Amino acid sequence: MTQSSQSTLDTSFYGQPGGLKTLFFTEMWERMSYYGMRMLLVLFMTATLQEGGLGLTVASAAAIYGLYTGSVYFMGLPGGWISDRLLGGQKAVWYGGLIIMIGHIVLAIPSDETFFIGLILVILGTGLLKPNIGAMVGMMYSEEDKRRDSGYAIYYMGINIGSVIGYTVCGYLMENQGWHWAFGAAAVGMAAGLIQYKKTLSNLNSVGEEPAYPLSEKGKRTSWMVITAVLVLIATITMMVMNGAITLNPVAVAEYVAIAFTVIFVAYYASVFIFGELSPNEKKRLIALLLVCIASACFWSGFEQAGSSLNLFARDYTDRLVGSFEVPTGWFQSLNSFFIVLLSPFFAALWINLGKRLVSPSYGIKCAVGLIIMASGFIVMFFAAQYAASGLKVAPYWLVATYFLHTVGELCLSPVALSAVSKLSPKRFAGQMMGVFVLTYSIGNIISGLLAGNFDPNNVSQMPELYIQISLFSIGIGIVILLLAMKSRFWEIASDSNKEETKAATA
Repeated sequence: MTQSSQSTLDTSFYGQPGGLKTLFFTEMWERMSYYGMRMLLVLFMTATLQEGGLGLTVASAAAIYGLYTGSVYFMGLPGGWISDRLLGGQKAVWYGGLIIMIGHIVLAIPSDETFFIGLILVILGTGLLKPNIGAMVGMMYSEEDKRRDSGYAIYYMGINIGSVIGYTVCGYLMENQGWHWAFGAAAVGMAAGLIQYKKTLSNLNSVGEEPAYPLSEKGKRTSWMVITAVLVLIATITMMVMNGAITLNPVAVAEYVAIAFTVIFVAYYASVFIFGELSPNEKKRLIALLLVCIASACFWSGFEQAGSSLNLFARDYTDRLVGSFEVPTGWFQSLNSFFIVLLSPFFAALWINLGKRLVSPSYGIKCAVGLIIMASGFIVMFFAAQYAASGLKVAPYWLVATYFLHTVGELCLSPVALSAVSKLSPKRFAGQMMGVFVLTYSIGNIISGLLAGNFDPNNVSQMPELYIQISLFSIGIGIVILLLAMKSRFWEIASDSNKEETKAATA
């Protein structure tokens, strides 16, 4: 019996393959550690030395936060390559988890000097784990297996459960025990994920056991030499910065990295378009996909304010008292995960019912609507910031409304954008285009950090202007994409028709 038929017969985890259980809980604990630690970053870096923080300016802390989150996505590109060519998915996830856990342990050490070493380790480990664990979920299903979509839905639920646990546990420890207890909790979470992963690894059978496209022995040696050299370079630069031999301005670095990622994106996209020997319809599809990519970068530049400016607003200007209990700052970020769990079934049903009524908005239109809805959340924050500027602590429902609108925007854009990449990319460039698309996450996250750097807790009168600028810019881009998508939607339909004609002609 083939591996795919075995996978089809395996229904040991709520009707899904048993390997999904292993990946579900591994991802759940990894996301617990990631989101719990991410929630702490800007708060810890901007806290005063007396409060146990680093005492950095908001501009520097937000830029570092943007570089961190942007680098996590960017490192998924080499992480996926290492899995495909050198390690295989199972080993990549295991070693990635170990590196993440070590990074969190380093962050838990009450020493300012080790903080950035811990961040770098978490970036490297997440880049190795995150893309490959998601890929292994898909490997468990044959092309004909109808359970694939529901399997990914269950897996996605694990991501959100993990994030809620991370925000809850780390947020509580931050407020009541101290920063490094919270960082330590993230390490414990990752350790729990690794233990269960190792104990239930047999559920995966041969999925991800070996590299999908292994290199020759010479190629492997060369690759490991290059990887070692890069790691040595990173370690050397880190040591030089810590010793004061090199002085880096986080804001300037973030600006240069954002430009570099954008140039890489444009250059690669243009090379595929110009030199990829594409048919006219494939070129039209790429132009339609470009609108989705622009919407994605702009969306995440606003959405990722959650961990920076919105986090600071929750800490400094929100009335968090419920009776005698003060809601921890980080708990507000769990609203996104809560709303995703609540609203995901509704949106899945919405697209299906629209399709039955022969109303199927194009990818560009859906993404533009998602961007505009997300931007409307900052209109809410504009009014909340005006109240805060008058000297009042605002009610928590302002943040609740903002996170609700951001989540609705995310559900309109995020899964739709991933589907667009898989459908609109030329098939022979599908994997590469998904890697290029991930750059929009990196670009958006770094821009988010730069925008949040304009947030000055000591000058509350500037906050309304910051939020309305983000809102108006995003809405403006969304409207432009919406108008252009009215044209590109015909290109999407035309490409599908062309594909069917090709199939018919070759049948």
